[in-house]
Amino acid sequence: MADRVRVRFAPSPTGRLHIGGARTAIFNWAFARAMGGDFILRIEDTDPERSTKENVDVILNAMKWLGLNWDEGPEVGGEAGPYFQMQRMSTYTEALERLKERGAVYPCFCTKEELDAKRKAAEDAGQAYEGYDGTCRDMDPSEAARRIEAGEPHVWRLKVPHDHGPIMFNDAVYGPTSFPANVMDDMILVRTDGSPTYNFAVVCDDANMGITHVIRGDDHLSNTPRQILIYEALGYRTPTFAHLSMILGPDGKKLSKRHGATSVEEYRDRGFLPDAMVNFLALLGWSLDGETTIMSRDVICSQFSLDRITKKDAVFDETKLSWMNGQYIQKMGAAEWVELSKPWLARAHAEGYPYVHTAIVPSSDPNAPADDAEAEPLNDEQWAAFEDELAACPAFYEGLYPLVAERETSLAECESKLAYMFWGPCVLLDEKSVNKVLKKEGARADEAIAACREVLADEANSWEAAVLEEKCRALAEPLDMKLKNLLQPLRVAICGNMVSPPLFESIELMKREDVLARIDATVAQVF
Repeated sequence: MADRVRVRFAPSPTGRLHIGGARTAIFNWAFARAMGGDFILRIEDTDPERSTKENVDVILNAMKWLGLNWDEGPEVGGEAGPYFQMQRMSTYTEALERLKERGAVYPCFCTKEELDAKRKAAEDAGQAYEGYDGTCRDMDPSEAARRIEAGEPHVWRLKVPHDHGPIMFNDAVYGPTSFPANVMDDMILVRTDGSPTYNFAVVCDDANMGITHVIRGDDHLSNTPRQILIYEALGYRTPTFAHLSMILGPDGKKLSKRHGATSVEEYRDRGFLPDAMVNFLALLGWSLDGETTIMSRDVICSQFSLDRITKKDAVFDETKLSWMNGQYIQKMGAAEWVELSKPWLARAHAEGYPYVHTAIVPSSDPNAPADDAEAEPLNDEQWAAFEDELAACPAFYEGLYPLVAERETSLAECESKLAYMFWGPCVLLDEKSVNKVLKKEGARADEAIAACREVLADEANSWEAAVLEEKCRALAEPLDMKLKNLLQPLRVAICGNMVSPPLFESIELMKREDVLARIDATVAQVF
């Protein structure tokens, strides 16, 4: 029976979970699920200054938000633990002793100053520095033991066999790959303070945890031959490697802050959905069939395979991500939308009536998402007021969903798109819309508003979108007015802007007295 697939994602808790790391985590998670294997989360916390509990929590929370449930790791446990490198120091000590017994390592007493001097000498001579020259490699064992016993600082280096042929492996993405062994110097495995180097710790952890496949970014490709040498020295079986291509920005350069948000949390806070993020990131370097774009987690987890990963660099296209996020928003129900949109609905509620007054305000982009980085957080009183209203008027909030379901590419957009729904009897009139629609010469906007007001004020007319729209549309012919000239002034008078979600569906959700008050306030302000 074939070995059970075991993969790992091993982030360093030195900050937020970036897009590249999230993509790597998703590929490992999906592969484990597709193969019926285990997905392990391991924290590489060997940087004491940056590897704080707060940063660990940031990583765990990002993983949870993405829905990448791990089978072993922090908060879950497992037989291969512990899952923090700082808690695994004894395993590195044991591995070093194993290497000593096998004659695969030796102590090196060369100081940093001596090594720097050799590097400088090579550079001054116009020669390439070829790494450590093996000064201590053939030292008499008794001499080495005496110096260690005397407390002389030393590191432990891997004794790379001089007769080792090319280091070859079959990468699951790049195919047969080879590195010449004669360019590999005797790398340090354990530093003078007894701590393991990255390559040594990773090999020990992966071997002890039974990792069968190492799926990671191709920035680690140069580490692979060194790690294979360590596997061989320890006598452990080498796992299958799969190196993922880089993620580039639209300009073809490596993804960075200059392209916008780079961390998972930033996209969460901007109103992106975890399912959309997982779907989008899964397609950065992998495809189901070259055509399918929208895929559920179940499809990704059942169909993911390493042979569908491309060697071509992936491009992070936020326009595509936004479109994809919009597709997911369209498919969710009203109740789920309300629950997930609460942070932005609460802010729209807090900024609404009675905090506004009827006025003409400078134009702004009604579709611009809220900037949570600059927005003042809501206080407890504002949150309580919102929660109370939500509990008292669930139908109103669920009724907002159809207004924006096909118009949102981010949940955060509801704050600006639906702000007018929280103004009560007041209205903030967009200056550009007032000048272009209400004050346009010969447009007869005042006549259009007055005629529509009569329809809306007539209590014989059912307060339903379809009924009110039909009655208002019927005014066009007797007024000898185009529908646009008839209804657009009404839209501005009620919604404050000539660009807004469906007008009559919005009106139906409002109170009749508030709608009439807005119209009257607009007329008084403009005409």
